[in-house]
Amino acid sequence: MKLAGAEARRYLAKPDPAKAALVIFGEDAMRVALKRAEAVVALGGPNADAEMRLTRIPAADLRKDGAALLDAIKASSFFPGARVVVVEDATDGLSATLQTSFDAWRPGDANIVVTAGNLTGKSTLKTMAEKHFAVMCIGLYDDPPTREEIEAELTRAGLSKVPSDAMGELLTLSRALDPGDFRQTLEKIALYKYQDPQPLTPAEIAALAPATMETEAEELLDAVAELQMGSIGPILRRLEGQGVLPVTLCIAGLRHFTTLHLMATDPEGPASGFAKARGFFKRRDRMMKQAGSWTSRQIEKALSLLVETDMTLRSTSRAPAMAVMERTLIRIARRER
Repeated sequence: MKLAGAEARRYLAKPDPAKAALVIFGEDAMRVALKRAEAVVALGGPNADAEMRLTRIPAADLRKDGAALLDAIKASSFFPGARVVVVEDATDGLSATLQTSFDAWRPGDANIVVTAGNLTGKSTLKTMAEKHFAVMCIGLYDDPPTREEIEAELTRAGLSKVPSDAMGELLTLSRALDPGDFRQTLEKIALYKYQDPQPLTPAEIAALAPATMETEAEELLDAVAELQMGSIGPILRRLEGQGVLPVTLCIAGLRHFTTLHLMATDPEGPASGFAKARGFFKRRDRMMKQAGSWTSRQIEKALSLLVETDMTLRSTSRAPAMAVMERTLIRIARRER
């Protein structure tokens, strides 16, 4: 059976032990691993691994020994309690082997949790899992976590009361970080606020969030947006020495000025436009100042120059790519008509 959305999130938090198996797939391996861990704890309890009630079978081992899964789910444990068998990195080639074990499962056998990478619509494993009466199938996609998921993570980390302004910053942060990094950040925030009666503030989130988003590419685009033409050349040389490609800078420039355009044209104001653009909150104050110094027409001209440059960089032109990029950035900083 296929589950999605809120129904899938609720099921992962509390899987049905009367079902033979749970299949979790998705392109983001970290997100799949986190949800697998959540489901395993819900099925077998927090001590399942220590009490030898958890068995892990890599897909490569199952290909060599097709009966390994069936043996594992029928085996007995020295310790009382629910048993769980995890099959990692499954592919379509294991569809028949998995279905045999699903069909043979009976109440009292170990529950099966299968994880896989990105499965397409034509995947035999995905199709079989969705149609099997004793299997729940959940696909995890690249959508950012919902408010409900973040609140659940905060509760697990020990933070149950978060003001709305701080929650807004966490929602923005969740879109900027990988799931694993975001979960570690929440744990760090919970440790920092341990036994602190004061509510969590956006300033505390900014201080504890990873600084990985503060890149030299952003430093370059800040220089362009703030009309610091003398800084463009030295920063470009440094980025070029680090192996950053001109087309990468062009894409970053398009993203930066698209955000500025949303901020400049949003009827509810720059802050609303920044939120809609899903900007990284640590950059909000600086980009608010930049948006205030540009008109929408000037930003549209900058975007037009960047699109033209992107086409040039992707064409068969023999012009030096970094020189083309530098010329465009200087023209934008000069606000040429």
